[in-house]
Amino acid sequence: MARPRILLITPRYSYRISAYLQAAERLNLDVTVASDGEHSLIGALREGIHLDLTDPQRACERLVAQRPVPQGVIATDDTVVELAARVAERLRLPGNPPSAGRYARRKDQARARLREKGVAVPDHQTMALSEIAAGAVPAIAFPLVVKPLAMSASRGVIRVDDAAALRHAGERLTRILAASPDPEERASVLVEAYLPGTEIALEGIVHRGRLQVVAVFDKPEPLVGPYFEESYYVTPSAQSPALLAEAARTVQATCDAYGLRHGPVHAELRINNAGIWVLETAARTIGGQCAMLVEFATGRSLEELVLRNALDQPPPVTSLAHAAGVLMIPIPRAGVLRRVEGVLDAQRVPGVKTLELWLREGHELVPLPEGASYLGFVFATGETARQVESALRRAHACLNIVTAPKWDIVAA
Repeated sequence: MARPRILLITPRYSYRISAYLQAAERLNLDVTVASDGEHSLIGALREGIHLDLTDPQRACERLVAQRPVPQGVIATDDTVVELAARVAERLRLPGNPPSAGRYARRKDQARARLREKGVAVPDHQTMALSEIAAGAVPAIAFPLVVKPLAMSASRGVIRVDDAAALRHAGERLTRILAASPDPEERASVLVEAYLPGTEIALEGIVHRGRLQVVAVFDKPEPLVGPYFEESYYVTPSAQSPALLAEAARTVQATCDAYGLRHGPVHAELRINNAGIWVLETAARTIGGQCAMLVEFATGRSLEELVLRNALDQPPPVTSLAHAAGVLMIPIPRAGVLRRVEGVLDAQRVPGVKTLELWLREGHELVPLPEGASYLGFVFATGETARQVESALRRAHACLNIVTAPKWDIVAA
């Protein structure tokens, strides 16, 4: 009997490819990888279907014509969520409408949609970078947060407290967005009111329109700007059961507003005295290597849950087996990475499960808001979330990131 087949659509740089392939092997599934990785050193990309992801219509036509027809479609990252939705719709497989995928990726359209459907979002407006450069001031009062229309991992997200800071942020965003293939996303940004408060992240899976919460993470580091680099995630959340239930209802309302019907969701929420505010609800799993945190906390692989759901199998109810947390190792300064000292000491901290460095010697380090990657990840488990957070902070204190200046060679 043939094994069920999954179509995994991914950009070549995705962190998530290996985890999905390993999970599929454990579930006895065949995977066809579709990507822009024709010349990749990763065999699954090199041997898979090669697409031009800048031409989604042509890519969709290629994928729906492939044989054998898959039984499920998964997108690893924001950039391919809409394409996966189109393919699933054409093949009549479980998935989301393409419009829902676009709401989940485009922050400006998401904000407008949520406001239309009565879900709380901060005051916001879209501004052209040319307007900001010319000195235009938004109608929303400072402090503000300026962010790209479609980027993840806090890249390009900047708090500004006055008009001068807004113009400076506009200059930086102009450079950051210069390589975007989308003219609209290259020329405009979202400007919204800064919300004080604490943040949580909710990981869930939507099955036939119903949200199943997999885990909720606290972010113990204050995220007040001027940049919003995430570092610590810890579960279980210290928030009250009543507030967590309200957070789940808020994410369900967001999914309903977008039209998300089937697949993973990763939601970022800010909590203050005025209520629960949706910062983002993406139609994908948590970023980087952080999906491992779900397995450490619940004993279940997040990728396995997503694969089963893609085959229309309802996700099981998850419960915490351990307190768990992750440190996304921040990049402290720009430069060329020489070495990371103290790794063995960090690994010996009680509670630390694993430490992975993803950037190697000689790599150029670029911090936020321009940067788009972390140095690596530290995972820890324990009896309580407080113990886990303490272990991560002790491990972080062991690390010394040694850099050298980057010298650009300019022709005379």
